[in-house]
Amino acid sequence: MTNDTTETPEKSDEPSRGSPVAELPAADGRGQDVDPASLQNDEDEESRLPDQVDDQLDLENEGTLATGRAAIERAVKLAPTSPGVYRMLNAASDVLYVGKAKSVKKRLASYARPTGHPARIARMIAATANVEIVSTSTETEALLLEANLVKQLRPRFNVQLRDDKSFPYILISGDHWAPQILKHRGAQTRPGRYYGPFASVGAVNRTITALQRAFLVRSCTDAFFESRTRPCLLYQIKRCAGPCTQEIDFSGYAELVREANEFLSGRSRAVKEELAAEMEKASNDLAFERAALYRDRLAALSAIQSQQGINPRTLDEADVFAIHQEGGYSCVEVFFFRTGQNWGNRAYFPRADKTVPPEEVLGSFLAQFYDDKPPPRFVLLSHTIEDEALLAEALSVKSGHKVEVSTPQRGEKKELVTHALTNAREALGRKLADTATQNRLLQGLTTALALPRVPKRIEVYDNSHIQGTNAVGAMIVAGQDGFLKNQYRKFNIKSEGLTPGDDYAMMREVLRRRFKRLLGDVPTGDAALLATGEDVPQWPDLVIIDGGQGQLNAAREIFAELDLKDVSLIAVAKGPDRDAGRETLFMPDRKPMKLELRDPVLYFIQRMRDEAHRFVIGSHRKLRKKDIREAGLQEIPGIGPSRKRALLHHFGTLKEIERASMADLGKVPGVSAESARKIFEFFHPNAG
Repeated sequence: MTNDTTETPEKSDEPSRGSPVAELPAADGRGQDVDPASLQNDEDEESRLPDQVDDQLDLENEGTLATGRAAIERAVKLAPTSPGVYRMLNAASDVLYVGKAKSVKKRLASYARPTGHPARIARMIAATANVEIVSTSTETEALLLEANLVKQLRPRFNVQLRDDKSFPYILISGDHWAPQILKHRGAQTRPGRYYGPFASVGAVNRTITALQRAFLVRSCTDAFFESRTRPCLLYQIKRCAGPCTQEIDFSGYAELVREANEFLSGRSRAVKEELAAEMEKASNDLAFERAALYRDRLAALSAIQSQQGINPRTLDEADVFAIHQEGGYSCVEVFFFRTGQNWGNRAYFPRADKTVPPEEVLGSFLAQFYDDKPPPRFVLLSHTIEDEALLAEALSVKSGHKVEVSTPQRGEKKELVTHALTNAREALGRKLADTATQNRLLQGLTTALALPRVPKRIEVYDNSHIQGTNAVGAMIVAGQDGFLKNQYRKFNIKSEGLTPGDDYAMMREVLRRRFKRLLGDVPTGDAALLATGEDVPQWPDLVIIDGGQGQLNAAREIFAELDLKDVSLIAVAKGPDRDAGRETLFMPDRKPMKLELRDPVLYFIQRMRDEAHRFVIGSHRKLRKKDIREAGLQEIPGIGPSRKRALLHHFGTLKEIERASMADLGKVPGVSAESARKIFEFFHPNAG
């Protein structure tokens, strides 16, 4: 939860290493001959229909190209013949392109040629007003620095890896006598053994659940573990061995942890054989309950491996990359194989000009992908990239072990790549279908609401509170790629003079803070549409408010106060009895309107409104639970110190009280059915 909008900090253009930057003077009158339309290439390829065409530079405009070539020619005179990284900047000092070369001088000289450039490169040259150079000791260092700078600066003429989130791992902790199994992201600083990466949180959660059934390793926190006086529900459903209350001794639990570590380390066959032998021994001893426990554990292990689909027989660890291009889009499918097991796959849609060949897209993608991730021993590719040997050397230096990068031609490795390529083709097909549908909805929204242009960015606002307490506002963002969750924002309502429960004042505060911040950071109008390197403009084309005429008037006040004129505004009021499909739409200086019950545009508006509601409710609940934990149970009417002690003694922690059903709460000594209802409704206000 943040107290205000979370803005991405500005990234410095200063290089992180290497020799000092040689900043070269710009050409006289730089940029004056450049046609602005020819420079507008920052629109996300994914956000456009496949048959849309980029504005092409008029290659006969020799004045435009001459300006850029003049700047590059001056850079050539000062450029070193050694390896390094160069950055091309426009007249506003925005980074257009980051490149690396074995000889920077030769590479820059190639850009200074008068003819023979592809249209994309010609546009870049025409926009160039300045060149900065960083020398490096080796070409390997140049490759790593280039990848780092591309991710940091996001130049619009580079291939850009997007959705670059850290991958989840499974951790079996090593700082407690009863190790815990848990999901982990981020720096691996906690003692223990880490297994991953996994392609998604869902894959980690499914694997942890199956591992709990197979090895009965605890997943609770250390604080919860230490407070237990009786086993929790996970022990009752056979997903934990109950070390917290000594249901299993130390040596027995240590053996379970050893088996879990061995399974995750690739010795799954040996672990299954051991369990099968123990099951047979228990059966021979007529210990059928113990035999059934081993049977269930074996079934859980089989379930893990069946969910993993294809598993390599001869390859211990590898990442498999396959790229497919269609309709001006690129899709890179990545499969992760560790300890001979398939730990999931993920599809990426890197931003690249549609004229860039798949080999170049894949090569740029790989360098950025491994910028902050440990590589495996094998990296298998669907296409041979230009810097294959150089990338292998760079990854080997970075990881401390030999990394082989190859494009297999036969055998099991080829089968893995083919499988990944099939997935890439299918993922891109789904993406194209979704994009076409989204564009049709945006076109329909534009027509239905008579908007001045098809919106590239839609912001939807809502707020949530309970009788004015824990008030929070939220903004969700939608665009031509659907919901853009990395651009969602939360606002803690913090005005001291605010009347509790005043929804209009809350909305005014949220909008004022949002747009005052935006006015200070991002230009409006055409300049906003030319925001360098961004997939969507930072300024919205359309703002949707959850509410009726009153909410619309509150928003109009803020728009008038801040002199906002280029943003369309609409309020969506729920229908009678809050029926979906009977919403009324309010727009400034127009009569309220309703759309047809089954109009796809109405469903689209409902989806955006419901997503904002989901996000703000989740934010409010987190804030309220934080306050509850800080204040204890005294906030619940009718719950005094004696009942609080009884509840904590019975359940152990406040978290368990939150999870308890109404029936379980009623079993606590001293808690009546009415008190149980009040407690349950306090933690679950929307239940029923």
